Amino acid sequence: MVETPGSQSSLHRANLERVVRAVRMAGSLTQAEIARTTGLSAATVSNIVRELKESGTVQVTPTSAGGRRARAVSLSGDAGAVVGVDFGHSHLRVAVGNLAHQVLAEEAEPIDVDASADEGFDRAERLVQRLIATTGIRREKLIGVGLGVPGPIDVETGELGSTSILPGWSGTHPRQELAARLGVPVYVDNDANLGALGEQVWGNGRGTGDLAYIKVASGVGAGLVINGQIYRGPGGTAGEIGHITLDESGPVCRCGNRGCLETFTAARYVLPLLHSSHGTDLTMARVVQLAREGDPGCRRVVGDIGRHIGSGVANLCNLLNPSRVVLGGDLAEAGDLVLGPVRDSVARYAIPSAARQLTVVPGTLGGRAEVLGALALVLSEMGDATLLDSASSSSSSSAGSTNGSVKRRTPVGAVAASV
Repeated sequence: MVETPGSQSSLHRANLERVVRAVRMAGSLTQAEIARTTGLSAATVSNIVRELKESGTVQVTPTSAGGRRARAVSLSGDAGAVVGVDFGHSHLRVAVGNLAHQVLAEEAEPIDVDASADEGFDRAERLVQRLIATTGIRREKLIGVGLGVPGPIDVETGELGSTSILPGWSGTHPRQELAARLGVPVYVDNDANLGALGEQVWGNGRGTGDLAYIKVASGVGAGLVINGQIYRGPGGTAGEIGHITLDESGPVCRCGNRGCLETFTAARYVLPLLHSSHGTDLTMARVVQLAREGDPGCRRVVGDIGRHIGSGVANLCNLLNPSRVVLGGDLAEAGDLVLGPVRDSVARYAIPSAARQLTVVPGTLGGRAEVLGALALVLSEMGDATLLDSASSSSSSSAGSTNGSVKRRTPVGAVAASV
């Protein structure tokens, strides 16, 4: 039957997709939460959940909400799986999850920053294959892969832009490279955007429609969420907060300008300040640890980093007026040693009304933020229509069977990961 716009069947279909989308994005919702999220009535949600459960699209489990018994609705855990891959300055991390928002396997290994892109993709392929084998997932169950890289991605060509974090990778096409190796759709984004997605879905950005995720590591970047969606800009370079100019006479940045925020905050510029007193084997994680233990030099450096980051955040407040900033990476472990100076600078340099509306918090996902964000990227990019069509086809095949056998549907959907 052909559905016509405005017909009862098309309205029902739209409501089905609204419910599936709400559950897919949240991971698990009670029926009351689905009603609030979608704007549908409780009775309509109840009927739709019953229909989706019968088709095998969702699973329903007992839970409690506000001290009362409730039913938690999530996409079927055995319907399919996705993979997250995160390339960092010195690591490769891969996670496999299912549609019930469970991480089935996760592993990280060091990577040589001087290795070629081909070698990096080969290692990613091997690690993905190994984790899939570990979980026992059949290849036809694999729906898609989210890929994070530490550099800007051209939104039109998929080409990785200039990056000094992984030398030799500039000009490559990560999505095509990994898709050719794995034979499934691949969705790619930079690490800061994926960190924002991870924190928005499961971390300290949850429930916030407008936020900025600031990652300070070998470079400095920001993932921007506006109206619940990652904002990349027309060329994919939005969020390059590290290249805001703080001092026109400051150190020369890798971008060629002077006094960029990155030259006052990134590890490559900051760690040498402590080499004479603390040795040359320092890492940012170690500096944060020493600062928390009371080391005066490390506390001073962490505090200075916080003040400089706060200046950049103040600029974001004045331009975009986000309601929350999440600080990720190793610096987040410093707590108020870094967050206090960030807030002080925001209060000093941001428009007062914007500063009052802003909350600055540490990330809660640590080094997993980007790989979980890669899973969230697949979740956000995958649609609902094919999932429903596949379930409908399965139901029809089952109903029309004369020998009682049920034809198992081919799963299509998306998944994130529990934390």
